[in-house]
Amino acid sequence: MLLRLRVSLPDRPGVLGQVARAFGVMGADILQVTVLERQSGRAVDDFTVSWSGLFEPGELRERIGVVPGTRVEAVWPTREAPGTSPDYDLLGHVAGEPDRAYLALVDAVPDLVSAEWAVAVDSSTGEVVHGSWQAPETVPAADLTPLRPASFSEGGLHLVSVPMDGVHLVVARSQGPAFHRAEVDKVVRLVEIVSVLARAGVSRTA
Repeated sequence: MLLRLRVSLPDRPGVLGQVARAFGVMGADILQVTVLERQSGRAVDDFTVSWSGLFEPGELRERIGVVPGTRVEAVWPTREAPGTSPDYDLLGHVAGEPDRAYLALVDAVPDLVSAEWAVAVDSSTGEVVHGSWQAPETVPAADLTPLRPASFSEGGLHLVSVPMDGVHLVVARSQGPAFHRAEVDKVVRLVEIVSVLARAGVSRTA
């Protein structure tokens, strides 16, 4: 199985190597490391690992946490397979079918930020316009349409909401940590690029 671990660790030489060795001892193969932040002598990194499942993920969390100064903030399943380019695939689909741009974005974005589902919500009525394949029929959140991009937690869900052309893209996960600002920025950039491609495509066909 693929797991994502969010790890806070001292930002000094050698610590990352110790963490990597701890993963190796547990039989976890590191596939990707994403740096989320580095400040005040600490770093927050997301590790994507291939995990045999011989132990519970909680034990993996405990073993990594024994590295001095290291804290595992969360462990959760992911479908974001390293070595692939789903973000480029999404942009290619949008460029080819601009009239389906926002549908393609809703369907693709959960895998791009290790989330579970996404919906497009009408900014005026709050009604769900389109949902990804794991999205619930009713979205359990009171206010999903803030004026600016925002991340928040409600009803056991971690959510990101980003406005886009009359609707809001809402991305959710119930497992794992709250969305980091780097993840929010990634969603915002995707919305911006998809919006530009969609408008350009529509104007060409008009």
